[in-house]
Order: sequence, then C-alpha cells, then structure tokens
Amino acid sequence: AIGLYNIGQTCCLNSVLQVFLMNIHFTGILRRITVPPCAAWKKKNVPYQMLLLLEEMQRGKQKAVSPIDLASCLSAYRVKLFVQHDAAQLFLTLWNLIKRQMKKPELVEDLSYLYTICVQEHLACQKCSFETKRNSSMLTLPLPVLDSNSHMLKSLEDCLQYFFHPEELTDHNMCFCEQCGRKTPFLQSMKLVHLPQTLTIHLKRFCFEKSAYIHKLSHYLPFPQDLDFSAVLTENQYQPGDNEKAAWQYELFAVVAHSGSTSCGHYCAYIRSLTECKWYCFNDSEVRQVSWDDVKCTYGHSKLHWGETAYLLIYMKKHPQ
Repeated sequence: AIGLYNIGQTCCLNSVLQVFLMNIHFTGILRRITVPPCAAWKKKNVPYQMLLLLEEMQRGKQKAVSPIDLASCLSAYRVKLFVQHDAAQLFLTLWNLIKRQMKKPELVEDLSYLYTICVQEHLACQKCSFETKRNSSMLTLPLPVLDSNSHMLKSLEDCLQYFFHPEELTDHNMCFCEQCGRKTPFLQSMKLVHLPQTLTIHLKRFCFEKSAYIHKLSHYLPFPQDLDFSAVLTENQYQPGDNEKAAWQYELFAVVAHSGSTSCGHYCAYIRSLTECKWYCFNDSEVRQVSWDDVKCTYGHSKLHWGETAYLLIYMKKHPQ
C-alpha cells in the first residue's frame, strides 16, 4: 500500500486512483493494454500513464510516489489541475478516458463488464395498457439520501429501495401516450437487470437549494459490509438473468470519503486490500492500516463539519463468475 503525493489540490484524484489501482480485477485488464508506439503518444495515453504509475508504486521503494505525469496527461483532456474536483464526476471522466484509449476490443468489453450496471426503465400509462420498456446502462448507482419530502433516509438499504420505488408522473410531469393520443398520468419504474463485478454507488450528498447554493448533507447514513441485493429489493425491483440470480451478494471494497464543505473540502479513501483482507486509509502520501470501526466513522454526522462522510461506496461481488 503506497501513497500518492498531493501535487496541488489532487486529493480527489489520488483517492479515485487508489480505488482503481488497488482493484486487482482492474489492474489485470490494465496490464494487457497495447503500449503506444512513440513517446508523444505515451505521454497522452491515460491507461499507459496509469500503468507506469502502478509499476512505480509496486516497486515499493518509497512510502509515496508522485502522480505528476498522469496528472499532466489528464490535463490534455480538460481535467484541470490545482482545482477541487467532485469524486463521482472524476471517476466517470477517468473511466471514459480509459475505455476510449484502450485499443483492444476485448479489453473494452472486459472493462465494461467489470463496472457497468444495466437497468430496465419502464413507463406505463395509467389510463390504458400502453407501456414502454428500455434497457440502459450506467457506471454508478446515484442514490438520493433524502426522499421526495426532504426527509433523511436512514440507511443504504433505504436509499436503494427509494431509488427503485415506482414514481407516479402526474400534473406537469405527465407523459404523452401514443395510444390515448394525449398527455396522461404514467407510472415510472426501474428494475435492476445486471450488476457488475465492481459496483460503484454514489451517495448524492451534495444538493442544490432554492438559492442555487450547493449544500452538503452530512447526516448519519450507515452502510453494511455485506450487501445482498436480492434481500434488499423486492421481486418487482430486480430482474436478473438466470445465470445471475445467486450472484448478487457483495462485500464492501472501498469508501471514498469527503470532509469539509463544498467550497473547501478534502478527500481520502478507505480500501480493503484484496490480497491481505486488511483495511487501509489512503490520505494522499500517508497510508495507514485501519479497522472497520474507523471505516464506520464515515457514516456521517450533521454536527461534525469537518468529519469524513462517505461519498462513493465501492462493492465487490462475492462470488464472481
């Protein structure tokens, strides 16, 4: 477990990178990339720069290494340096850059299978039998931490159930029904179809208020070490394929935590080593072994302004196919 030096407001980048590089399923794909043929292309290739950083970290000669070459590479793709980033957005940006620059189709397929969530969106007219179904994919489950009445949801399981709960579209939210020929009330629902080996959950702790001010929600929200989706969701909320029905049991792999406010904050990552099964806290260049009780301190507390609050939860499938 090697740290990454903060080269100027790069705590967010460092935390997201550690989650990628401590995932042996991801690094297994990274090691199979095609090396760019010339020096200029190598400097601008994100997967290659990540591989170089991984190899430098695994030499283990220092307590921390500098991600300056990778950060410079990312700046060529409008990932700004020396500014505060949002970890959820940065994860999506990094993942898409990695996918776009992996030349081998089989690696792109493996990367997608490792991270991509598949859901089925369902719309049903409440006046007639007309309905539409559409499959779509996402890289994170963006879970609200408040319900529609702005009440705090009390656990991760509550957030999941709320996210997949059917919603009535009425009044100004009505949809046009092809069969009725006019706008009618619809019932909108979503079902889980496929869950990946590495599941990223985004707790939507940052929200807009009426004044357009971004407010952080730091309230207490516990999350489990072990998560079984078939026990949390109802049969109407998930529709796994036949080969997946018994494979939706997950174990927590990492937590990207945020402390401070929206305008002045800091990120660190708690990661469970897949080879040692020990938890570590990656706080830029400082890496230390921690306990599960330390990880639970990221559940949140509305009175602790600078307390660490879980923002991204990364779960790993227990029984990979």
